[in-house]
Amino acid sequence: MRLLFSQKITTAWAVLVLLALVFSQCGNTQGRMEGAALYRVHCANCHLDNGQGLGALIPPLAGSDYLAAHRERLPCIVRHGLKDTIVVNGTQYAEAMAGIETLSDIQITNILNYIHTSWGNDLPLYRLDEVQQLLKQCR
Repeated sequence: MRLLFSQKITTAWAVLVLLALVFSQCGNTQGRMEGAALYRVHCANCHLDNGQGLGALIPPLAGSDYLAAHRERLPCIVRHGLKDTIVVNGTQYAEAMAGIETLSDIQITNILNYIHTSWGNDLPLYRLDEVQQLLKQCR
């Protein structure tokens, strides 16, 4: 009897762990889909659908060394824009980028995670609490 009870508990835990994994992957998929949609609406005009940017005018996001080197600045850049000259993959860019003040913290997280995992980029994902903390430090 005791063995049967122990097996039921073990099975219940296994089912709960499996469900947690499934739901966490669904959340990641949903976040990625939202990030892709938001990117198309807010970013693709300049950075293009493939993340290649516009020549010497707009920096690429695909294979960009700037993403990893300036991780802590990216949420602020998305929200408030960028007026500084930056160097991406050895090329200097001086074109100003408008911010998107209307995006929520979760939307910024999803856009950044989409960028960090697209076009060959394989960078660590942002957590919502990390983005919120970085946004508090802007300006």
